[in-house]
Amino acid sequence: MVEKKNLPRHIGIIMDGNGRWAKKRGLPRIAGHKVGIESVRKAVRACSDLGIEALTLYTFSAENWKRPKKEINILMGFLEQYCRKEIKDLNKNNIRLNTIGRTEQLPKGVQRSLKEAIEETKSNTGVILTLALNYGARSEIVDATKSILEDVKNNRIKPDEIDEDLFNGYLYTKDLPELDLLIRTSGEMRLSNFLLWQVSYSELYVTDTLWPDFKRKDLECALEDYKKRERRFGNIKPKN
Repeated sequence: MVEKKNLPRHIGIIMDGNGRWAKKRGLPRIAGHKVGIESVRKAVRACSDLGIEALTLYTFSAENWKRPKKEINILMGFLEQYCRKEIKDLNKNNIRLNTIGRTEQLPKGVQRSLKEAIEETKSNTGVILTLALNYGARSEIVDATKSILEDVKNNRIKPDEIDEDLFNGYLYTKDLPELDLLIRTSGEMRLSNFLLWQVSYSELYVTDTLWPDFKRKDLECALEDYKKRERRFGNIKPKN
């Protein structure tokens, strides 16, 4: 087990490879999504055990609406079931559920299940599990800009008060710690419109492992790699 020293406070994961995992086995894509849910459970429990403050999962992107309607409906069904079935386990492990994205555009049943799960877990003080749903980083930045303009228009803030810290306070992630580590499974070398503002000084870790095969040991490998990194945030290494 990885030592609980110098671990990231906030981990983001682009959970990629469900479809390829299924295709390799001659199964429908949805089978990969189903097995991927178990990988979510393992990652959440591992973060809880290790004392990670926040885990943000790229669950359903704004671009995912382009997928076949049948697949989308099944994915929404999985999400609704997850919210209902996992509340007991989330509470048992002191995990608080959170969401980011334009969730008001999700199906009403999904919105209702999410709201109930968030309400049921709001008093938990352990890991903040954030599901990025109907999420796109560019949309997040646009939404933040619109909110700032509205506050300028209503004289709540002045234009010369706008800086990076203020802008950060208008993002979906304003209540979360800075993103320290971004993990992407399946070997793809791109951010896919995920947390583009937040990833500015994050450490990146890419693994060829497909998401349904991502186990606790894979997460621990990413954390061990993170602990070896020298995070300078644009500075230079001080001389001894």
